[in-house]
Amino acid sequence: MRRAGVIAVLFGLIAIAAAAVSSGSFSDRLPLRVELGARSVSKAPFLIAADQGLFEQYGLNVDLRMPPPDFEGGLGERGFTRRALDLVLRRFPQRDVVSNGVTPDIVEQVNNFRAPPLKALASTDCIVRNHIVARHGIKSLEELKGKRIGVSGLMHNITGFTALELASRMGWDPVHEISIVLNGDGVERLRDGKVDAIVAPERDYAQALEENLPILLDTRTWGDLPVGGNSVQVEAPWLEDDLHREAARRFLKALVHGVALFHENRELALDVLQRWNGVTRRFAEVMYDRAAIPRKPYPCYEGIRRTMEVFDSHAMRQRTPEEFYDDSLMKELDASGFIDGVYAAVTRAH
Repeated sequence: MRRAGVIAVLFGLIAIAAAAVSSGSFSDRLPLRVELGARSVSKAPFLIAADQGLFEQYGLNVDLRMPPPDFEGGLGERGFTRRALDLVLRRFPQRDVVSNGVTPDIVEQVNNFRAPPLKALASTDCIVRNHIVARHGIKSLEELKGKRIGVSGLMHNITGFTALELASRMGWDPVHEISIVLNGDGVERLRDGKVDAIVAPERDYAQALEENLPILLDTRTWGDLPVGGNSVQVEAPWLEDDLHREAARRFLKALVHGVALFHENRELALDVLQRWNGVTRRFAEVMYDRAAIPRKPYPCYEGIRRTMEVFDSHAMRQRTPEEFYDDSLMKELDASGFIDGVYAAVTRAH
């Protein structure tokens, strides 16, 4: 290893040790309220951090809220229902940090004056990686013209973003030649005939495989199409407080450590996905293999720019990409050697 590489690893290991020592007693830890907008695989590093005590190790007392598991037996059931969580995130923000797609939050900020001024500090999902799954009897994408495609509750969510991209690539008018149905996501919507196809994130894709539903498209065949996926977001004024900034720094350390464990310890990641989501080993493997978590989770620079292009408007053109992210803490951690040091320590331990 080159001398510079050795020094970076040593600095990283020192930083890890210092964080562990500074965690102190329960009363010494900084409190932090964190909301996870979903239980997708992009949230796995946060679940690993909670499961492995990383928040405490880095000096935090985290109140972690999330939607209940979709499958019986999953952990973390003290969170909100999906609808209640949406109200909390968008109207009554009782949290410090939110882990949610930055694409929908950008569109919300631009078009809704009540939306909180969020900035992305880090991201764990920056490319489109959904599937188009159809009901039984449909065999090709061409058959979807004139049909109903289910997406999640927001047109500007990642699934809506994907549906619009599909329409563009197929040459369809997304208003008059297909019906993009809000709250139409999920395999159950195919079962009950509410929609003809869905934009399926990894969990719906895994379930579709188990039920032998037609898989019409893997969007990864489009290449690494950038999107503003799951991101650590905070309100800009909140971050200006020195104590809050320190809490955010510690949270990013725990996140980076969770990302490293996700990449370097597959068995641990699969175990966490199984236990926290209440799914089978095979289901967890499909989720894991569909992940596209960057090893260094910087904000989705290109995804933010792409979002501003897809949801172009007069209001959007008054904004700049830099208004929607703050990468200063990630750059600090990277420059200090912390990130490389975490990977070195995780690899050695594993």
